[in-house]
Amino acid sequence: MTKPIIYHIPVCPFSQRIEILLELKGLRDAVEFRVVDITKPRDPELLAKTRGTTALPVLETEDGRILKESLVIMRYVEERFADTPVARSDPYERAVERMMITREGPFTMTGYMMVMNRDRAKAEDFRAKMLDHYAWLSDFLDHHNPGGLWLVDDFGLAELVFTPMMMRFWFLDYYEGFEIPDEPRFARVRRWRDACLAHPAAQQVCYDEIVKLYYDYAIGAGNGALPEGRQVSSFTFTPDWPDRPMPPRDKYDRIASDAELGLE
Repeated sequence: MTKPIIYHIPVCPFSQRIEILLELKGLRDAVEFRVVDITKPRDPELLAKTRGTTALPVLETEDGRILKESLVIMRYVEERFADTPVARSDPYERAVERMMITREGPFTMTGYMMVMNRDRAKAEDFRAKMLDHYAWLSDFLDHHNPGGLWLVDDFGLAELVFTPMMMRFWFLDYYEGFEIPDEPRFARVRRWRDACLAHPAAQQVCYDEIVKLYYDYAIGAGNGALPEGRQVSSFTFTPDWPDRPMPPRDKYDRIASDAELGLE
């Protein structure tokens, strides 16, 4: 039986959103996942399908139609497999979910800019911006569900949008020493973050995997680009990440060699 196809990068947070959604619906096998190696040029056949764009994930329906952008694909999956809804059914609660989701873009951008920054003088400014985002999230969660765990009463659409990003921000812990402070104004978001990271439907990646694969981001090179003096991207599939050592943390001082990263 033909299934929709999702072209993706297994470690990509935008792809993980779709995986979590399908897990929550009990429909992990309802689509076929095809892995794309971002360290190599895109396959011309895939580029033809996407009309030249390289961003992932991409969904191809059974009849060959193409959908792009993770939030769009999520909505398609939610509506197509509507018997097991994840988004809130109450109009007001769904609007609250959407309000929270509108903050994900700036939140994600700040985290990625922070890890890619190599100017020590700017590090504290990025730290302050990240704390502002977490403070907003904490206040929003506390306002809409004071004393609760999730935004409403269960792991829902807002959680699955933010969870992959907070998992990627393990690279901020490792390379920047950043953690949400253990202070009253962050208590709500810390509790929510910890519950999101531990949710059974969101276990597609782990801490060491993120830290190793995203090393090149920490030295300012993203999306499979090769840093100066290196021959292999940290996003390579071989050698596989479990067989590599943990990268050096001193991102501001130097760029680790392929040998240090276990890429030779």
